[in-house]
Amino acid sequence: MADSPHLPVSRIRRLPADAVNRIAAGEVVERPAAAAKELIENALDAGARSVRVRIEGGGLTRLVIEDDGYGMSAQELPLAIERHATSKLAADDDGHVDLLDIRTMGFRGEALPSIGSVSRLAILSRAKGADGAFEIGVDAGRVDGPKPAAWSGLTSNGTRVDVRDLFYATPARLKFMKTERSESQAIADTVRRLALARPDVAFHLESEERSLIKLQAEQGDAAEARLKRLGAVLGKEFRENAVEIDATREGVRVFGFAGLPTFNRGSAQHQYLFVNGRPVKDRLLTGVIRAAYQDFLARDRHPMAALFVELEPTQVDVNVHPAKTEVRFRDAAMVRGLMIGALRHALAAAGHRASTTVAGAALGAATSHVAPSLPWNSGRTSWTPARPVVETPDYASPYGGVSEPRAATFEAFGGAPSGRVEPMPEPQAETPPLGVARAQVHETYIIAQTADGMVIVDQHAAHERLVYERMKAEMAANGGVKRQALLIPEIVELSEEEAARVLERQAELLEMGLEVEPFGRGAVAVRATPAMFGTMDAKGLVRDLADDFVEYEAGLSLKERMEEVMGNMACRGSVRAGRRLTADEMNALLRQMEATPHSGQCNHGRPTYVELKLADIEKLFGRR
Repeated sequence: MADSPHLPVSRIRRLPADAVNRIAAGEVVERPAAAAKELIENALDAGARSVRVRIEGGGLTRLVIEDDGYGMSAQELPLAIERHATSKLAADDDGHVDLLDIRTMGFRGEALPSIGSVSRLAILSRAKGADGAFEIGVDAGRVDGPKPAAWSGLTSNGTRVDVRDLFYATPARLKFMKTERSESQAIADTVRRLALARPDVAFHLESEERSLIKLQAEQGDAAEARLKRLGAVLGKEFRENAVEIDATREGVRVFGFAGLPTFNRGSAQHQYLFVNGRPVKDRLLTGVIRAAYQDFLARDRHPMAALFVELEPTQVDVNVHPAKTEVRFRDAAMVRGLMIGALRHALAAAGHRASTTVAGAALGAATSHVAPSLPWNSGRTSWTPARPVVETPDYASPYGGVSEPRAATFEAFGGAPSGRVEPMPEPQAETPPLGVARAQVHETYIIAQTADGMVIVDQHAAHERLVYERMKAEMAANGGVKRQALLIPEIVELSEEEAARVLERQAELLEMGLEVEPFGRGAVAVRATPAMFGTMDAKGLVRDLADDFVEYEAGLSLKERMEEVMGNMACRGSVRAGRRLTADEMNALLRQMEATPHSGQCNHGRPTYVELKLADIEKLFGRR
């Protein structure tokens, strides 16, 4: 029967394969670092024990990935560049593929065809046990090969992927690339994250000018190898200023290391998160770290951390996005609670400990100001000492009584004293960690002598932290935050989804003093607010909470607001700078700091004390 002239012409058409691949490349390969990530993951899945990366022009001009994995045969090479062809997943007898039981880095089969559609791609590979190597090329989607080729790989088998002129087939994408330096740094960050995930593999990253990363495969058991790799990638300072994390609940294990609050950075890029060995950048996990440290850091400061989560693959979905950097947990609340609990427990166990970088910064500042005037640096034969910051002080009794100053000593320095020194007490069997108070300088700083050095304490910052921790403990003992009922409830208009998220956490918010209840569709009524807040913008707070529940699945705005108010209250109730303390008061403050978790930093992550070792002090005076 002839086609009816009244039937409409179909406007639905299949896109050509090269267009499909270019569209996929927009998601999978957004920049050179993404291409490097996909290719390195392929190498790791292929059993590589050594991966070498070479870049030119930030990876845009050239990106070469070499590995010593099991390689590919001439028959496998054409399949490798087809969309959704992969060696990572296998179908069962019924043809079903379980996408929830993924135990490899890659599995989508999109990387190579996507890269080949927007660049000049060449793959040289020699399969394990094969007689020779084969090569296949893809130029903006046009395939050439496979054909025999000479092998010059790392070992007798493996694969070399050579990507030239990335995005030359999509010039518009090149306009969105950053500078060569920025793209090189992004590749280096990608290599570091994968290197942390696989300490048993050697990684080398080279640019035209120099070697950027060179890491040998670590030996020993998994824990020992991971610790060595963390030190190699994140540096000795991180290892010295981090606390160990290791907790397990309901088949989920969280382990790794997290930096002390005083060892912080201006951005969150130094947080490395892994799920079943896969580097991820997940909002839930990032929010967990922020929630765990919110009590110790200002909002613009971020801790360093390398945390690993291990659980059954069926309990986490890694098939959320083509870039495979996001995950979804089946029981996200349990994982979040486990991670926050593990982090806070480890930070509490650190007690009053502060980062060693605090002392290093103090010594560096002292050296930069003092060194030019020292005779062994200036080359002069004679010199006059500068007026000391702390002149010879009064001598006080342990109970605060001050004796007559030695007039001759004061006269020699030309002025009255600005500090007080406590007499040397009887030797103790064991010196406390923060030492014994010796002096108070400018009625602000306490000088204490330790077994192997000295400690300088900011009395106001230290006492502020002690008061703050006591307020938290009292609040927990009283069963939550006291509430004040509103005479007229505040009605907050939200979307239905936002209102549902807030109401799902009614019990959690009630513990923190915020009482909410439903008020029709897309609205909530605020019946009571935390008493400590006084008059407040309840509507703005609820809207911020709704945003938090979307972003972090936690009400961080309320907790941060509460901690800000408590911090201000603690500040007003703490020992002020400028107040003279007795010896007993100074030593009591030191002992409280030793017994109070987190006392090494104030509420904003700044140190409450600086510890200087005797060896470091001697260096300042040229004695070493």
